[in-house]
Amino acid sequence: MIDKSLKQNLYEQVADRFGELINKGTLQPGDRLPSVRKLHQQLSVSISTISEAYRLLEDRGLITVRPQSGYYVKTNITVPEPNPSAPPLKVSNIDTSIIARVYADIARPQIVKLGAAIPSAELLPLKTLNRLMSQVIRTYPEMAHSYQVLNGCEILRHEIARKLIDAGCSISPEQILITNGTTEAIYLALRAVTKPGDTIVIESPSYYGLLQTLELLHLKAVELPTDPREGICLESLETVFKNSSIKACALVSNFSNPLGSCMSDRRKQDLVALLNKYDVSLVEDDIYGDLSFNGHRPKAIKAFDTQGRVLYCSSVSKTLSPGLRVGWLVAERHLIQVQKLKMVTNVMTSVVPQLTVATFLANGGYERHLRKLRRTYHSQMEKMRHRISDYFPPQTRMTQPQGGQVLWLELPQHFDVMQFYEAALKYQISIAPGIIFSPTNSYRNCLRLNFGLLWSEQCDYAPRTDKVDRALEILGALAQQQLSSSTLLKIKR
Repeated sequence: MIDKSLKQNLYEQVADRFGELINKGTLQPGDRLPSVRKLHQQLSVSISTISEAYRLLEDRGLITVRPQSGYYVKTNITVPEPNPSAPPLKVSNIDTSIIARVYADIARPQIVKLGAAIPSAELLPLKTLNRLMSQVIRTYPEMAHSYQVLNGCEILRHEIARKLIDAGCSISPEQILITNGTTEAIYLALRAVTKPGDTIVIESPSYYGLLQTLELLHLKAVELPTDPREGICLESLETVFKNSSIKACALVSNFSNPLGSCMSDRRKQDLVALLNKYDVSLVEDDIYGDLSFNGHRPKAIKAFDTQGRVLYCSSVSKTLSPGLRVGWLVAERHLIQVQKLKMVTNVMTSVVPQLTVATFLANGGYERHLRKLRRTYHSQMEKMRHRISDYFPPQTRMTQPQGGQVLWLELPQHFDVMQFYEAALKYQISIAPGIIFSPTNSYRNCLRLNFGLLWSEQCDYAPRTDKVDRALEILGALAQQQLSSSTLLKIKR
């Protein structure tokens, strides 16, 4: 407790107390401190005393404040970011044979799923969604079991149109097609603007699910140099447009998977200008756009599209529920074509999930949930980056995304990620090997990790070590072991 009889100022006592907890490691980098109001109640001192103590801790470089989020233990990490990728600007066939193996391994029981970009169920509003689903079935007993309009339920399309305003887009509900997740939206979009044998421009590394779709559609790809922060190199894109017959681009626009890059508004405008100049379509995957850590939702590339060239795809799979499979596609000039494709693919998306998501969006719960999810992801990312800097070899490079839910790690060139992958599986840990993010199985010294897994529940002062922390410690030791030329490290199971 705070001793009010001491000559030392109360705010200094509070600051010293938390400084000691931080220095001892009881409070870890990325941990959230109690709110000013909560600590005022716990310690029975004034709000101004707590505020002054937190300002003093900021001055000491121990904590940082995040607007509309709170105070967090500061993370001081010196791990460098990966350099921009430099793939050859050439047309490649696509080989995704290894991906099925990775999927199967992730599904194993007891696996710590650091290789899958999925959120922990504990972080999703499942109780609310289940309650709303029951309510939907009671309220719409016949509609829930009948065919609806091909584009999807009007109430959901209306809510999505409202939601897209935050992404800078002015879209009418009639321009929206509801799909079974983002994957189907991308599939329909690519089928609408390409034919087998066409060439698509993609970022490098690129999401492996996109590569699977390209392979299924018998498309070829040109990988573009990509910066971990700024995204694709527009100069290289124009070079490819000039020298090759390109039918479309396919990009994750905000907090890309796996690099976490987010293009600036200016670069997004310049990209759309290039699309217009060379008459090329863009399939935009904006599934992570709502997961910005600073609370400011970045604009979609679609926001700068005035000619209907951008086919916009997204869903609630990373924010609300992967299993509901509710996504959407804004196709504009290609709307009739994607409607025809949707009809022959699966006729329509299930009604009950649509109405459930629509109800959740309409009652304001989505924004409240997002604020909490962003804070949690940001905290978990900081913890993971700190553990990686502690456990992994000093040659490791690591991204520092400002949103999303994945980290990209780059180790020395001679590192064998598949050997690392096999070793990790023996300890019931999955990682996503870098080779699955390239059509030519490049990035053999890289891997992707998911920070969407929930770390241990925390009290105000004493977070517990948990399976994620332990998994990272094991992975770091395995990486050290592979790179060691002399002593092999022993790792206890």
